[in-house]
Amino acid sequence: MKMILDDNPIDITSPNRETDTGTVPDTLPILPIRSLVAFPRMKVPFMVSMTTATLIDDAMKKDRVVGLLTAKSPDIEKPVPGELYEVGTVAKILHTHTNDEGVLVVLLKGLNRFRVSTWQTEGAYLKAKILLAPEIVESDLEMEALERELREAVKGVMALTPHIPEEAANAITRIKDPLQLAYVTAFNLDLTTEIRQSLLEIDSLNQKIRELLSLLSHEKEMLDMGKRIQTEVREKMDKSKREYLLRQQLAAIKKELGESDDTPEEVDDFSQRIEDAGMPEEALKEARRELGRLQQMSPQSAEYPMIKTYLEWLLDLPWTHTSKDNGDVAAARRILDDDHYGLEEVKERLVEFIAVRSLMKYREADRQPDEQTALGVILCLTGPPGVGKTSLGRSVARALGREFTRMSLGGVRDEAEIRGHRRTYVGAMPGRIIQAIKRAGTRNPVFMLDEIDKVGQDWRGDPSSALLEVLDPAQNSAFRDHYLDVDFDLSDVIFLATANQLDTIPVALRDRMEIIQLDGYTETEKLQIAKRHLIPRQLSAHGLREDEVTFIDDAIYKIIQDYTRETGVRNLDRHLAAICRKSIVHLNEKDWSHVVITAKMVREYLKKERFTAEKSEVISLPGIATGLAVTSVGGDILYIEASRMAGKGRLTLTGQLGDVMKESAEIAHSYVRSKAQELAIDPAEFEHSDVHLHVPAGALPKDGPSAGVAMVMALASLFTRQPVRSDVGITGEITLRGRVLPVGGIKMKVLAAHRAGLTTVILPKRNEQDLEELPAEVRNAMTFIPADRIDGVIATALDSERPPNQRDSEARMKKQTGHEACDPRPAPVTCQG
Repeated sequence: MKMILDDNPIDITSPNRETDTGTVPDTLPILPIRSLVAFPRMKVPFMVSMTTATLIDDAMKKDRVVGLLTAKSPDIEKPVPGELYEVGTVAKILHTHTNDEGVLVVLLKGLNRFRVSTWQTEGAYLKAKILLAPEIVESDLEMEALERELREAVKGVMALTPHIPEEAANAITRIKDPLQLAYVTAFNLDLTTEIRQSLLEIDSLNQKIRELLSLLSHEKEMLDMGKRIQTEVREKMDKSKREYLLRQQLAAIKKELGESDDTPEEVDDFSQRIEDAGMPEEALKEARRELGRLQQMSPQSAEYPMIKTYLEWLLDLPWTHTSKDNGDVAAARRILDDDHYGLEEVKERLVEFIAVRSLMKYREADRQPDEQTALGVILCLTGPPGVGKTSLGRSVARALGREFTRMSLGGVRDEAEIRGHRRTYVGAMPGRIIQAIKRAGTRNPVFMLDEIDKVGQDWRGDPSSALLEVLDPAQNSAFRDHYLDVDFDLSDVIFLATANQLDTIPVALRDRMEIIQLDGYTETEKLQIAKRHLIPRQLSAHGLREDEVTFIDDAIYKIIQDYTRETGVRNLDRHLAAICRKSIVHLNEKDWSHVVITAKMVREYLKKERFTAEKSEVISLPGIATGLAVTSVGGDILYIEASRMAGKGRLTLTGQLGDVMKESAEIAHSYVRSKAQELAIDPAEFEHSDVHLHVPAGALPKDGPSAGVAMVMALASLFTRQPVRSDVGITGEITLRGRVLPVGGIKMKVLAAHRAGLTTVILPKRNEQDLEELPAEVRNAMTFIPADRIDGVIATALDSERPPNQRDSEARMKKQTGHEACDPRPAPVTCQG
């Protein structure tokens, strides 16, 4: 029941009321209303349609009085006589306004009842001659009793109706007029239009109130019944709680007596699955124990779904399901060759890895239980991004016929990611190792641990320490996840790891893995990779046929040389995809049938070249040397610049250098200064000159000792005023005695020098054996000068024609020692294929 009251009720006892026959015309414009009955003494808001707007305008110009009649059907938009009830309410227009949607809203106030005498259908709207029909208001004792009963009935209904404020009930007592009280009650009761109209048509107030009392009595019974239903529901819920507690007590009693209930269907299903899962003894014992707890527990218990989830994890793990290894080594080699071009040494090691596993599995029956085997070796593929580390893992899985699963360790800082959460925590789950085994569906997948060098640590633990157990063949046969809390055998899993650099991998974790270095591709290898793998894949991905787009070699070389600067092929793949997309546009717009991608079209499609600066610069000024370095994305050339100005012999270092690199610069400066006489340099120049040594790309941190020889060359060039040869790349560590010590990353450094257009590389003599790892085309195209002392490097890298002051220095040495000054420049060594 809702409560709507008129703020200014009409006093029908006043002799000057507006319902006098003298103030209401005999003929009224009729305003039809739908789904609503207007009562006297009530205000009615009404939304005016286009068909009744004229009626409202005419009424506003006159006395604002209209007749309100209810349509018999709410679906009739423009009712006619016969479709309207003929007893209605005379109403006066109080206010009109237009809402935000442009609809005219009229507020009317009911004055008195009327009956239609005669209809007038001429004009734009209905009119009718009316007769006022005032209600018969009795004033005897029976009327007083009915009025009091009506008030009490309304209060009773309102007390049972939710969300009705107490102020609404108190407002009932303020209505003094019994007729108004009757109409207010009829308006606020949830009644149909027909019942409201019948109440309006009743002449006697006595009869109206009796009808309302009957309706209120029915409403009160409905509210009482709803309240009883709510009470029963609450009692039933309380009963369920009591039953649960009693059931728990009953279960405890039966447990003491050794009795048990009938097992529910869900528990029966778990029981059968546990027996068929083939779990080891420990896991089987734990599963049966948890099943017993589940059997004695109500499904409404908060712990019930937790135990159920735990059992599902135990049962979904592949305790006995394994993939059968493919022992065909020749097929494995063929698969690796089909999937990857180049990387011959890497593929050879993987073939050995597969062959050893096949042989050991074949002779496993003859092996003693405690005999050490090579099955537990963990391979770590290390190299710059985009060289195919992850795809090599997929190829190994395909070659062995095993499932492949991977886990990215980049950014993992929580130990629980590896070992899982204990079941005491809300929302606990197994670690990602167990999750990946479940996804694979077998107990012996090829498991790729991607980006193992990017594992971090914080207050939540050290994930790399948790990986020690996973990657240790002596321990992972009994790997224990915190969530499962039972041993799971990982010894049959082939773990492969990938990393971009080894420095960030903890020593203990690195010690458990065999490092396989992937140093990147030459331009020739990238060409073959693009033709054999990347271009067919991109054509297929873009819905193109091979006879619709053709790449010539010069176009691929231009992409490699001018638009990519990488050791891998990831950016090359992206640029090939971009060309395929633009070719599709030309095939559609220009109605071409075939597109041939030339070097000119590459420039048109990919716009200006991006990496022209990768080529080595022509060095014409003294004080600049070309060094070779290794970065996180492979090898690169590194220019070392030296400049001097008047000063007091100070050395300034810039370029965001690390401590080791700063020490190399100081050693180089001291060495050149100590060899001033041999280099024909006036020692006074060091005392009256400040030296500034800078390594460009200052935004990137640099460190390591391998730039020491290049720094010596830059300083020697600066003080001898002879430029360093532009085609020479230099690497090696320097000592104060002038020895050249070996460094790492020779293959990546030489490949970078080859990409940059250098023709000669000076490297430590003890690194000469590393040249065997280079591709044949690189060895044939470049000259390598091994050096074990810096004297020969200086003589080789500077211009061959020595200045006169150096010849005079040699003559002085001959006069002092009695020996010829030997030429320290070693003969160049060219490595042939």
